[in-house]
Amino acid sequence: MRKKILIIGFVWPEPKSSAAGSRMLQLIAQFQKQGYEVTFCSAAKTSANTFDLSRINVEIKPILLNDSSFDAFVRALNPNIVLFDRFMTEEQYGWRVLEQCPNALRILDTEDFHGLRKAREVALKQNKAVGLEHLQNDTTKREIASIYRCDLSLMISEVEIDILTQQFKIDKSLLYYLPFLLDPISKVEINQLPTFEERQHFITIGNFIHAPNYDAVLYLKQTIWPLIRKQLPKAELHIYGAYASQKVTQLNKPKEGFFIKGFAEDVNEVMQKARVCLASLRFGAGLKGKLIDAMKNGTPCVMTSIAAEGMFGDLDENGFIVDRPDAFAERAIDLYSNSEIWHTKQQNGFTILNQRFNKENLEEGLKSKIETLSINISEHRENNFIGQLFMHQSMQSTKYMSKWIEAKNG
Repeated sequence: MRKKILIIGFVWPEPKSSAAGSRMLQLIAQFQKQGYEVTFCSAAKTSANTFDLSRINVEIKPILLNDSSFDAFVRALNPNIVLFDRFMTEEQYGWRVLEQCPNALRILDTEDFHGLRKAREVALKQNKAVGLEHLQNDTTKREIASIYRCDLSLMISEVEIDILTQQFKIDKSLLYYLPFLLDPISKVEINQLPTFEERQHFITIGNFIHAPNYDAVLYLKQTIWPLIRKQLPKAELHIYGAYASQKVTQLNKPKEGFFIKGFAEDVNEVMQKARVCLASLRFGAGLKGKLIDAMKNGTPCVMTSIAAEGMFGDLDENGFIVDRPDAFAERAIDLYSNSEIWHTKQQNGFTILNQRFNKENLEEGLKSKIETLSINISEHRENNFIGQLFMHQSMQSTKYMSKWIEAKNG
């Protein structure tokens, strides 16, 4: 009998719109390689940017929120593994999975540590350094409860694992480091990329629904770009991203060299035309897809420490990491103007891709972890007493709220 995995999506994957969409396709490919039949379900609406999962042999199933039709569906499917896409889906469907398929391995793909992102956003608004009072927010509490209820949580950044284990004392056995899973970049591909001289202008990219991306663009517009433009009056900044609302498009100022370009049909094409990528994120968490896109296309970056977090390990970064706006602008000008520095930083990017994110180096570990966990699941759950506490009926507010909503709707 074929092994089966059910993925419950917070949204339907949009790899052209977000790093989360690309990450989901990477995970699907991994499980298919391990011999799993993949079923993907979601209560979200599809959009014009939704990826057609049936093209890659994934069974698709729209589901409903707060509806026991999901119970019958998951019971009939009887998957070996259920993967929750972010903690919000685990809150909604985790208890149903537990009731209908108690033996299924429950895995949470965190995408990033949402509680950390929230803490940084609040601290930024208060103009304070992130402290424990910021970290201990409601999002963190909900997310950590979800981590405890699952058998394993996939973490994209080592920094986030450190915070969860050191600050919140979560047992390491519940967390598994799994960054982006990428194909290595070959010498042939590198040699085909446009040269320093063939490129011009600056680029930044990011889905505008994501609050850190909008804040980063606003920060560029108001603070950093005027400093760069003063020194490089002919340079332009091209800003790409899905879901550009009116508050985004009104930032378009061609006379200032500040162009809101909207959705990029092909990120590789626009990234290869640019000479330097700017990632001016002031809050956020996880790994940044824009930096991966930049490295794949040989475009060095100037980035904040938040943008760079978890990306480079012990390796030299593909650009400069700076937080002060004046220093950020200076480094951007240096990188844009000096081909020697530019080539060194570009080369760093290729090394990072091939050493830190090469999927061939990460596949075996994931496969082995899941196999070991499946064999020892009873013992693993017995050792996770706090997880048992969170599944006790006195702690299950989301379950009873869901049942109440369904009864009210009935």
